[in-house]
Amino acid sequence: MSQPILTLDFLDQAAAPTAEQLPADVRVTEATNTGRSRRLYIESYGCQMNFSDSEIVSSILFDEGFDTTTELAEADLVLLNTCSIREKAEVTVRQRLKEINAHKRRQPGLLVGVLGCMAERLKSKFLEEEQIVDLVVGPDAYRDLPRLIKEVDAGQRSVNVLLSREETYADITPVRLNSNGITAFISIMRGCDNMCSFCVVPFTRGRERSRDAHSIVREAEDLFNKGFKEVTLLGQNVDSYKWQSEDGTEFVNFANLLERVALVSPELRIRFSTSHPKDITDEVLHTMAKYDNVCNYIHLPAQSGNSRVLELMNRTYDREWYLDRVAAIRRILGEDCGISTDMIAGFCSETEEEHQDTLSLMDHVQYDMSYMFFYSERPGTLAARKLADDVPLEVKKRRLAEIIERQQRHSLVRSQMGVGKVHRVLVENTSKRSTEHLSGRNDQNKVVIFPKKHYKKGDYVNVLVTECTSTTLLGEAVE
Repeated sequence: MSQPILTLDFLDQAAAPTAEQLPADVRVTEATNTGRSRRLYIESYGCQMNFSDSEIVSSILFDEGFDTTTELAEADLVLLNTCSIREKAEVTVRQRLKEINAHKRRQPGLLVGVLGCMAERLKSKFLEEEQIVDLVVGPDAYRDLPRLIKEVDAGQRSVNVLLSREETYADITPVRLNSNGITAFISIMRGCDNMCSFCVVPFTRGRERSRDAHSIVREAEDLFNKGFKEVTLLGQNVDSYKWQSEDGTEFVNFANLLERVALVSPELRIRFSTSHPKDITDEVLHTMAKYDNVCNYIHLPAQSGNSRVLELMNRTYDREWYLDRVAAIRRILGEDCGISTDMIAGFCSETEEEHQDTLSLMDHVQYDMSYMFFYSERPGTLAARKLADDVPLEVKKRRLAEIIERQQRHSLVRSQMGVGKVHRVLVENTSKRSTEHLSGRNDQNKVVIFPKKHYKKGDYVNVLVTECTSTTLLGEAVE
């Protein structure tokens, strides 16, 4: 996901901005202030998995003598946890690195590193050609950070982007960053075996491997005991989660894991992301229906509504399969179940008729929300090697605008379905627009705003929704 470019103009001012003053869609470390000798500042870009990884990195470096800070001007070590999923994300991070290096010239002892997907893809450029960072660390090498930092302290540039078939960081307790104390991520697996032709993830994050089920449940229990009320189980493709004990006596698939986490407490809400249409099973859907604390919401990326384009994307399902899975969701979980998606406009050789198939799929499913982009070719992917990026940019942009307009229409229809109903809302924060109102999400992942009264963050509140926009429900708390 692309991010706004941050500036470092504040470095010529008396004080650096706090994390609250930075754009909301860039995650920055919170300050720990435990008296450790060095300070770490991390900016996280892109997906929820990156945000989760930054929590793991902070935990590893906390044990190595690093407190975290919200202020870049105070940092001894700056890390950017990067995304390569789209070209604009890479351009943004590159610009940010230039800005940070301008600051480094005024603070020569500052160490600068790149983590995540761009680290693996652009290691040589960063370290050797452009020499804009001191260390480059891939997603499976975070345990090696202490050694790499010592090498940099000794005057060397360091790199480790080796991918692993085993690393899951199951034994590391993350330092929760930007936490509201109510919701948290739990990474259940790493990597991806789906070779979608447009995607760099299998090359930057490696092969798929699932985390020990017992460690996941322990983490959920620990979070609940610390007052957290909601966890999101994270994986590139959660439905392909499969773990087996070393002695072969225990096998856990995603439906089994979902049930185990749901049983931690009925007061702990469970979400998960992302589901792959080829793998989501009726067993998972029935498990969701069985437990009230498993949220009635599924992110089910379609990418396209046309079977030929889906085949070119190597999505391994066609339009009919996808519609069958949507029908199963509606049959087992009901019409109220929230469904969101990803859509790509203008993929290689997509015709106008095939674009219309995407719009008709959207009309059929009626998504609550969608992440929508026009296709940008990523170096090293199967599409870049084998397919021509032959849809003109102006056509891509026009098709994307049509997809966005269609989604806005559907989002409003789906929001209107919630008007006149009582929704159970988990309060996460005060409203951004008014401190006299609270903000939370309902079962279907929709934001709900209502007057504060005596309620507080972490409460479950029944809210009668009286009006809505396409993205937000508005109402009053009812007893």
